Formats: sequence, C-alpha cells, structure tokens
Amino acid sequence: MRCVIARFPFDLTKSGVLDAMKGVKPEEVAGESVIIGRRVYPVKQVGQVITRQDRRDFSAGEVLRAMTKLGFTCRGLPRNTAPARALDPVEHASTMLGTPAGA
Repeated sequence: MRCVIARFPFDLTKSGVLDAMKGVKPEEVAGESVIIGRRVYPVKQVGQVITRQDRRDFSAGEVLRAMTKLGFTCRGLPRNTAPARALDPVEHASTMLGTPAGA
C-alpha cells in the first residue's frame, strides 16, 4: 500500500511492517498505540522504525491511518468519561485537614 508520511511516499505492506518490528522492544505506551503481533507499540516508535525518520517529522495520525489501512489494531488516546469537578477553597481546605477523630 502506498502512503505518505511526513511528505514522503512509502510502499508499506503488513508483512514488511511485521518484519521491521521483529526484535524491537516496545517502549512504554503513553498515548496512541498499535498492536503488532502480540506486542503493543507506541505509534511514534512504529513510525520511526518503518520510515527511518525522526519522530518529530511526522504525526501520530499519519502512522495511525497507515497502520489501520494495513489491518493492524490501533488504539487512540484514552477518553476521560467526565471532567473532574474542581473543589472550592473551603472543600480543598477541609480535605487538607482531614476528618476529625471520632467522626
């Protein structure tokens, strides 16, 4: 499959990506990820290995689109279910002091 990553064209195949990632130890995943084989890799690590480019040269979205089209399972950023409610100053002070003994 032909795709463009960081303004450069690449002819990627699923088997080519599998071969390129063989023996590469996955880094810790903090954001978007791709499952290759039985391992979960950060998207930027996969992009760096398959394109041989610096991670700053391409976006995670470019690599996610390419890996999805090749049939790999991709995971996006985790979504927050609900924003945390900020404590007002009195509630904040109360939590800092803790609960009184015997209460």
